[in-house]
Amino acid sequence: MTKAVSLTGKEISFGEDEIIVSKTDLKGRITYANDVFLRVSGYRESEVLGQPHSLIRHPDMPRCVFKLLWDDITAGSEVFAYVVNRCKNGDHYWVLAHVTPSRGEDGQIIGYHSNRRVPDRETLERAIVPLYRDLKAKEDSFDNRKEGMNAAFGDITALLHSKGVAYDEFIATL
Repeated sequence: MTKAVSLTGKEISFGEDEIIVSKTDLKGRITYANDVFLRVSGYRESEVLGQPHSLIRHPDMPRCVFKLLWDDITAGSEVFAYVVNRCKNGDHYWVLAHVTPSRGEDGQIIGYHSNRRVPDRETLERAIVPLYRDLKAKEDSFDNRKEGMNAAFGDITALLHSKGVAYDEFIATL
């Protein structure tokens, strides 16, 4: 299912009043995608169910941000993050994601739930795009992908430490 997709460079959008929703299991495989998710991403439900959520991962998205996100949600915390996603046809779209663990009756995490809204364009252009560009450049400066991701993760965690905030607090203050 992970067929190479040529990027178009074309950004698409969705309505201010729309919410993209998806749910995953503990491994990040999609168990639910709403109609907005399907329309915006260009996939049919049968193409996404059971697939890793990374199916829509845009190659310009820094891996270290996903590490931050996964570290927090697997620990039981919620996360707010700006994310650029890739559509089936190679277009892309930006979102402000709110990702939370889903819990069973016993309180244990059984999966994850993500609501995505249209991001604030000024914040995106002023702060997020330059930050993500720098983080991605750091990641790409290493021959070993894991070493690059860890180096960029060090940069973002140092930035957060210098401001005395967690990532979602950082996002909220931009």
